[in-house]
Amino acid sequence: MSATNFKTENNTYRKLIGNGLTYKIPPFQRDYSWTETEWEDLWADILATVSEGGEPAHYMGYLVLQSSDDKVFDVIDGQQRLTTLSLIVLAALKNLHKLVEGGDNAANNQQRIEQIRQTYIGYLDPVTLVPRSKLTLNRNNNDYFQTYLVPLGHLPVRGFKASEHGLRKAFEWFDTRVTQYLKESKGDAGVVLASLVENMSDRLFFTVINVTDELNAYKVFETLNARGVKLSSTDLLKNYLFSLLHRNTEHAHEMKVLEDRWEAMVGRLGSESFPDFLRVHWMSRRAFVRKAELFKAIRDKVGSRDAVFELLRGMEEDMDVYLALTSPEASLWNTKLKGYVRELRLFGVKQPFPLIVAARRKFSDSEFESLLRGCVVISMRYNVIGGQSPNEQERVYFSVAQKITHGEYTNASEALMGMKAIYPNDETFSISFTEKVFRTRNPKIVRYVLCALEKQAGGQEQDFDNVALSVEHILPQSPEVGWDAFNDEEADAMVYRLGNMVLLDKSSNRDIGNAAFSVKKAVFAASHFQLTSKVAADNVDWTPERIAMRQKQMAKLATAVWRIAQLS
Repeated sequence: MSATNFKTENNTYRKLIGNGLTYKIPPFQRDYSWTETEWEDLWADILATVSEGGEPAHYMGYLVLQSSDDKVFDVIDGQQRLTTLSLIVLAALKNLHKLVEGGDNAANNQQRIEQIRQTYIGYLDPVTLVPRSKLTLNRNNNDYFQTYLVPLGHLPVRGFKASEHGLRKAFEWFDTRVTQYLKESKGDAGVVLASLVENMSDRLFFTVINVTDELNAYKVFETLNARGVKLSSTDLLKNYLFSLLHRNTEHAHEMKVLEDRWEAMVGRLGSESFPDFLRVHWMSRRAFVRKAELFKAIRDKVGSRDAVFELLRGMEEDMDVYLALTSPEASLWNTKLKGYVRELRLFGVKQPFPLIVAARRKFSDSEFESLLRGCVVISMRYNVIGGQSPNEQERVYFSVAQKITHGEYTNASEALMGMKAIYPNDETFSISFTEKVFRTRNPKIVRYVLCALEKQAGGQEQDFDNVALSVEHILPQSPEVGWDAFNDEEADAMVYRLGNMVLLDKSSNRDIGNAAFSVKKAVFAASHFQLTSKVAADNVDWTPERIAMRQKQMAKLATAVWRIAQLS
């Protein structure tokens, strides 16, 4: 991203709002949604800075703005904070009006009202003499804001949107807090109120990112989100798509329907995961795209009213499948399908999602089940045990998804053959499994592997989510006496090998602790888990060689468990 279309600086609220610039929240940006929780946090932060001996400054986070002329700025991210700060200023102005009406230093306080209003709320255009607001809200909130809140008039309560009620309640909440602050402060009341506004505006500061177009804004969002700063690229996508309809007033009647459908989808997914879903949808039907390039891809391909509705219909069609993959417990899929999805979630694997979404659209139930199992097996071989790079794998999944979408692959067998390049063969998988080490604090993946091997060995099927099941390290993680067969280097190398782990009931695990192998062996022998009791039956003692030998035997079982016959 070149410096010509992207710049960043730290600015106080005064520098942002008090310098003749104006700010507009795009028409289709999110409505005002802050509640008392956010109001309380912000008010506490303000009090901590304006009080005597308080903090010299308070950081308000990122503010992403878009402008082509450096005079009028669209607020791409930060609208909730800017709107709320304006409401606080208005609450202070209302309290100043009360002083004027009560004859309390009326002339000076009237001057304060005019100066604060002109600096932070709005001013008269010197050419047209038309009032100009410093902040324009979105299409659902601006009328209420400009008509009732900015003039400090009567605030009607009936017949308005929930977000408009939210604006009113926020103003009333801060009005109450400012009034209380005034009562608790000493000195001239007008000075106290003016100082509150001035100190707040000098001590609250933002990191302001200015971009010149939506594409650069999207890249900013994705970069910051990757660093843990959550900004909503969902709003940016919505603004672009809705602007295609907004340009044509003939279609104004469609806006409400479209917005309701959009908000329903965002509500089901959550704003943060919406771009992830959109990328999966796009790759399952259209083209391979990296997340950072998603907005550009959509802008290049979706440029008309018809294209917007086509995109929306496709997203609605694919959403249930995506939600079944991310929240299987709430889906209507059968138990076997939910089980496969649980395994993918356990692996932390999402690369096959576009493929799975495409297959659900095109395949019969039985073919889809076969394909989903295949994705689990490949993920186990390639990702969990093999630890191979997912980049090439994602390309293969995308290619197969496209062939399913376009009718080149019509069943699971054809699709699985298309994935042969990312299916490690039996020999490769067996070698990787033989050497596998699980240095993880989360024992669930180890429980999963051991439960699957237990079933393959002829034991009963176990639920790896069962908290009553415990993973016992035969050589303890903190060995004490009785483990002379291992030097320190060997103990560190072998303790997290799969060959050193068995299933036990949690109560049995607690009982044996760090005991010597001779003590553990008796507990293992009494276990109802076949692979656990086999350790006792097959071993007189426990050594590095016995761990390696056992893991090699486990690899043979694993090759049979996670296997696609036609690819092996």
